Amino acid sequence: MNLIFKYGQDKLTASAALALARGQIKGIFSTEVRQKVEASRAAVHEIVERGKVVYGVNTGFGSLCNKIISAENTRRLQDNILRSHSVGVGADTPLEVVRLMLVLKINALAQGFSGISMEVLERLQWHLENDVIPQVPQQGSLGASGDLAPLAHLCLPLIGLGRVWHEGGWQNTAAVLQLHQQQSIELGAKEGLALINGTQFIAAWAVLGLSRLANCLDTADIVGAMTLEGLLGSGAPFDPALHQLRAYRGNQYVAHRLSTLLHNSEMVASHKDCGRVQDPYSLRCMPQVHGASRNAWLHLKELLEVELNAVTDNPIIFSADKTVSGGNFHGQPLALPLDYNTLAAHELGNISDRRIYLLLEGGVNGLPELLMRDTGINSGFMIPQYTSASLVSENKSLCFPPSADSIPSSLGQEDHVSMGSISSRRLNQVINNLENILAIELLCAAQAFDYRRPMRSSKLLDACHELVRSRIDHAEEDRVFAEDIQILGDIIRQQELVFLTQDIAQHENIDLYGPFYESFGLY
Repeated sequence: MNLIFKYGQDKLTASAALALARGQIKGIFSTEVRQKVEASRAAVHEIVERGKVVYGVNTGFGSLCNKIISAENTRRLQDNILRSHSVGVGADTPLEVVRLMLVLKINALAQGFSGISMEVLERLQWHLENDVIPQVPQQGSLGASGDLAPLAHLCLPLIGLGRVWHEGGWQNTAAVLQLHQQQSIELGAKEGLALINGTQFIAAWAVLGLSRLANCLDTADIVGAMTLEGLLGSGAPFDPALHQLRAYRGNQYVAHRLSTLLHNSEMVASHKDCGRVQDPYSLRCMPQVHGASRNAWLHLKELLEVELNAVTDNPIIFSADKTVSGGNFHGQPLALPLDYNTLAAHELGNISDRRIYLLLEGGVNGLPELLMRDTGINSGFMIPQYTSASLVSENKSLCFPPSADSIPSSLGQEDHVSMGSISSRRLNQVINNLENILAIELLCAAQAFDYRRPMRSSKLLDACHELVRSRIDHAEEDRVFAEDIQILGDIIRQQELVFLTQDIAQHENIDLYGPFYESFGLY
């Protein structure tokens, strides 16, 4: 990855946005971008001087769009919009999401169509680079005039208000600015409106969700393959010839990965002529189910990349003679695929829970019932599946699409809204639960693996099993499994299984990703 990113000029991807937010690459403003931004700012000055009526420059906002504001009050208008729209409630937005909001807001404004000043852009960049992160409540956006409330809170520190995260705690903005010898900014015409209009709250959560779901998709393939091995399932349903007959990219990609994860496994070879005709759906339909979720993920990725490089405020300043008041701030283009991906994430957990249940049945698959030899006095792995079932049920209730709702606001001026801010947060809620469901499947799959020894699996899956066993022991007596689930959940959240299989595949020259790798990468 290039270590320098030119805001408003280079193509912004989800991975680049995360790298900027994490300080792994540096964002700059090129001379060309500075010139575009300054030209747009000059156009706003000309509009004010000529007395041309333009929404948000010299009019009120929302339903007050017909109230004309005098030239001497245009600055006060912009200051007031940040104050009046800072009405968020609820838990604080995670710092990483707020950092992403800063990245996305800077990139949108740097396109040069918002009438913003370089002073404001550079102050936003200062907050990001000095890790002086605004406090942004999670709730309050309708996702249609953009994310008004969260973006108002994001930008309050520019005028010396609100609180910021600084040196490990929340502090009053004014005190932190004084400490760093920074003055609050006096906003000019259009600047306050440009700051609060946009989809950067929705899109920031979407970037995080896209990255986390990509990890869960890769992890689900690995853990599902381990479960299949523990159950002595068949690899035949992953034959590429089968999936060429129904050529969805996600299905083919998952089938290739599963075949590769199982390649040269003694466990697969051990039951080649066992006489079992076919496995339950949760095993043999992994390419179709995991693949459908991958197809949903790919759709979100493609749309999100458009959004990350878009201008989403209002009005758009093309020149002093051409301003367009439209609806680029409306969150619907992201709200729909975010809801679709919430369902896609849920389905990964739904099928995972079914595989966990299969591992507990015992009997025909040769595993001890409840994955423990001495049950009765021991409950075995019965109760971890209760937890996974509970999480699956909770995710079902979270799958109602917020984008199906709309409540008119602003005295009817904003009469259809996307609720995309709820969609983006909800996707990440479902992923929280999904990571724990996959941790429980990994716990049970590793236990089943133990009972198949001394047979070996593939190099890739054996390495994953060894990683698990390096952190938690095999269990033949009941213990506090919550501790194991937490440990394995951390392994999943930190992408350890994914990185481990990638490293081995690279070292052994194994093609783990197949022909669609570029499609399903974050770049």
